[in-house]
Amino acid sequence: MRRTYTFDEVALVPQFNNIPSRTEPSLQTWLSRDRRVDIPLVASNMDSVIGEQLAEVLLANGTLPIYHRFTDDAGQSAWVRRFRDRTFISCGMKDIDAVRALLDLGAVGVCVDIAHGHSDQMMRFVEQLKQSHPDKQVIAGNVCTAMAYHDLVNAGADAVKVGIGPGAACTTRIVTGFGVPQFTAVRDCAAVAEKLRVPLIADGGIRGSRDIVLALAAGASTVMIGKLFALTEESASEKRPIAANGGGLEAKYRGQASKDFQIDFYGGLKRNTVPEGTDFWAPVSGSAQACIEELMGGLRSGMTYAGARNVKELQRKAEFVAVSSAYIAESQPHGALPAN
Repeated sequence: MRRTYTFDEVALVPQFNNIPSRTEPSLQTWLSRDRRVDIPLVASNMDSVIGEQLAEVLLANGTLPIYHRFTDDAGQSAWVRRFRDRTFISCGMKDIDAVRALLDLGAVGVCVDIAHGHSDQMMRFVEQLKQSHPDKQVIAGNVCTAMAYHDLVNAGADAVKVGIGPGAACTTRIVTGFGVPQFTAVRDCAAVAEKLRVPLIADGGIRGSRDIVLALAAGASTVMIGKLFALTEESASEKRPIAANGGGLEAKYRGQASKDFQIDFYGGLKRNTVPEGTDFWAPVSGSAQACIEELMGGLRSGMTYAGARNVKELQRKAEFVAVSSAYIAESQPHGALPAN
């Protein structure tokens, strides 16, 4: 049995820095094999996250929206027409002809999105999509092992989503006992990605810019964020007024395997399954633009501590150390010293 790590159990060692300004590092990276983005952020393809308003903000910042799959064909088609040549769609593995039709309509590519992506069915589905649409980008996931990443790339995936169980609304690990701590999952897959040169997307567990820096330094090309975007003003999440504490709004964030989602989408719990997600309300944090600027500002600062002018250099120079919970406590603001 080997030691594995969460983001809270590792830290980066500062490196020699010859970068004069935090505005100098380039944040450009690869989302998929043939699609470059200006910032290493994508919003989760969840119904309580991605909608038209958030998509516009993402596009304005140089990254691409990935629409969720929990709508009808008309809804998917309308989305593709609205963001033609600038959006990914999402799908399960039921109707490949419907997916092909959306790709023909103008989607950049598709995210084949299932809870456990390391399967024979997934690999066949990816192969079939690449055979019929070799010029379209296929993101496949989710997985959490190097072998799974390798198998999906061999099947034709142009990017692989890494992360099983670390999301803020996910209970998969609690319900099933399966999953790999997210830092180790990204690091393991990145070791293979360095050779195969197909981007991996770190999906889940991102609570702020610190986790973004760690995920990218560990080898991810981009990170996928759910909760932080769901709590912005432009997200697709349900909003309601907050009665206490001076008012304002709060938003509902929910996992796609939550009881709340299944009742809404399927009219009840799916047979012979139990929910692997939850839902909760939390205060709206502000605009999506402010969220992006805060996260990318922290990333730029982190890159100067690494002496890195771009994401690849951040990965090349990364030196990790294992830390304990005492490190996290020591890293928090300590407040005023007690009076003598």
